[in-house]
Amino acid sequence: MIYPRQPVLICFALDEEAEPLPWKVWGWRAIKILVTGIGRKNAEKSVRDFLADHTPKLVLTCGFAGGLNPELAGGTVIFSAADHSEMAQKLTAAGARPARFHCAERIATTAAEKQELRRATGADAVEMESEVIHAVCRERGIPCATIRVISDPADEDLPLDFNQFAKPDQSLAYGKLALAIVKSPGKIFALLRLQRRCRFAAGRLAGILAKVILE
Repeated sequence: MIYPRQPVLICFALDEEAEPLPWKVWGWRAIKILVTGIGRKNAEKSVRDFLADHTPKLVLTCGFAGGLNPELAGGTVIFSAADHSEMAQKLTAAGARPARFHCAERIATTAAEKQELRRATGADAVEMESEVIHAVCRERGIPCATIRVISDPADEDLPLDFNQFAKPDQSLAYGKLALAIVKSPGKIFALLRLQRRCRFAAGRLAGILAKVILE
């Protein structure tokens, strides 16, 4: 068990990413769960607001990531913990793989877009929050690690361009999404398949987090 006397802050963009965490993680007083919302702006505000009243020993930025490295299958848990060697050792022992992340302004929705990001950045995966969370933690001298799970591999298109349904705060406009589904009912099965894969991926991530935090 790590840091029983000081809290560890675990950040997720979405409730769905955090939901599979075991009840022991949710209930342990030395763990704080923060759902920030999608994107840099939401993540920065949420983390700064939290740090105004708390000083965690460690911050973990967690959740889904799109695959850029074609070797990473869906459900693979990957991490970057260069400033925290103990965490890196624990994650490797738990079965996670070290990786390089690219923090993007939008969701990478097609295999072609992911391929271009891979070529341009050399990153293994893409997500939207970790870079700014690391930057805020560096200002405060708080160790920070990224732990993510591949929700959609590099060679797969998402069923829809979810960027089209983003509100100004980057949350999904479900009314617009529902209308798009009505207009393209053939997408329903692909969306349900994506939902199942995301649940599986979130469960894999939760299992790794439980191991490194509670054991």
